[in-house]
Amino acid sequence: MTESVPSTGIGPLSARLRELADHFAAPTAGRLTEEQRALALGIARRLTADVAARLDPAMAIDGMWRAWLDQGIPGGAALASACFARAEEHRWREQSAQRATPPPILTDGDPAPGETPLDAPLSEVDGAHLALRIADRRRFDALGNPALAIADVDGDLFRLLLRDIAAWRLDEVSGDRTRAAELGDRVRIATEAQAGERGMMDAAAAYAALLGKQLSDAAAAAIARHDWPTLIALAAVATRRGYTDMALALLTAETAALPSLLAPLQLDRAALAPLEASLAMLPSRAVADDGADAALSSLTAQDRGR
Repeated sequence: MTESVPSTGIGPLSARLRELADHFAAPTAGRLTEEQRALALGIARRLTADVAARLDPAMAIDGMWRAWLDQGIPGGAALASACFARAEEHRWREQSAQRATPPPILTDGDPAPGETPLDAPLSEVDGAHLALRIADRRRFDALGNPALAIADVDGDLFRLLLRDIAAWRLDEVSGDRTRAAELGDRVRIATEAQAGERGMMDAAAAYAALLGKQLSDAAAAAIARHDWPTLIALAAVATRRGYTDMALALLTAETAALPSLLAPLQLDRAALAPLEASLAMLPSRAVADDGADAALSSLTAQDRGR
């Protein structure tokens, strides 16, 4: 399921001119595909709904979302980066799942190759990896659509969205002083709660700490089985990046840049080969360039001026 935006074909002249100016600046550059747009927009809407629920579980966001689609979605570069990285990671995982070899048919009760029997106690390392997988599962909604878990959202971005949603809600309840006062308390409570939540990076750090010298072997094994969330998480810990930053760096890296990007994991070229092949097969993949930082800075400036 992907998000779609109804359109009458009518739009502001300024937006059309900016789009055409961007096209003139780089006529042969690849643009976002409809799939990429829909995935990123759907992720942004689901995050908005989740943040709104922290203020009021009964809050309906349809009217606010329609207004944001007309006026611009807040969040700037931070939201664009987070949604794009999550959308591209999802496309990558879907591609790998479609190309994966079907698992062998097992006799009832037999574990799959490399898996621990169901009745065997989990080791600390296996338990930490399970915790990482659970944290990853929280990055989907109930229907299996990609999402951003609140615990994984940058604190500044969370507070920005919370502020804009609260402002919208305040307009709705401005005639009720009691509810308006309660809204301020809920903003504070939601901010404090989000700061204490554990997400992908917390689980990744715990897993990496237990792996110790086996970190490189675990990363190589993750590549071999196309377990991209585990690879991204371990690489993020090893390179001291955030999960979103690491995912975006990995998904947009040139093939020749992968060894240096993942150097802290100490992977040999043979271990990297499946990763290189998988990324090469991802259609419409964006590649990092010198203009990326400038584009993100421009988005940030536009958002501050709203």
